[in-house]
Amino acid sequence: MSGAVDPTREAMAAFRDLPGDRPIAMINMLRFRESAAYPSGHPNHAEARSGAQAYAAYGRAAAAPFARSGGRQIWLGRPELTLIGPAEEAWDLAFIAAYPSGEAFLTMLRDPEYQTAVIHRQAAVADSRLIRCAPSEAGAGFGEGRPA
Repeated sequence: MSGAVDPTREAMAAFRDLPGDRPIAMINMLRFRESAAYPSGHPNHAEARSGAQAYAAYGRAAAAPFARSGGRQIWLGRPELTLIGPAEEAWDLAFIAAYPSGEAFLTMLRDPEYQTAVIHRQAAVADSRLIRCAPSEAGAGFGEGRPA
């Protein structure tokens, strides 16, 4: 079974339909392939590289476009247990990236340097979730707060 690695055209259209001029946070949940799956013509195809190693290469290659877009990682963790939800949706890495706007995120995706880097992500990831959130100011209890 193939996992979710890249956004669909429909999901990208829905993303573009949301306001592009306000800050966003992107929740990332990643499950890596045991072995990276680079396409046959890619220079890394013949290398014995794990999915985690390929994702680290993606992180290095995408760092400059991420920074140019104003992106910043605001939280990073290694999931240990799914307490609520399907057990088969175990994840290797989770993080939250913040962007000054939805348009800034789209600008990063269009950056030629980023487009070259994304091949490492595609080789690395077996399944993922990427969830756009409108940040809110946190309150004292669960679900409390107000729009940022």
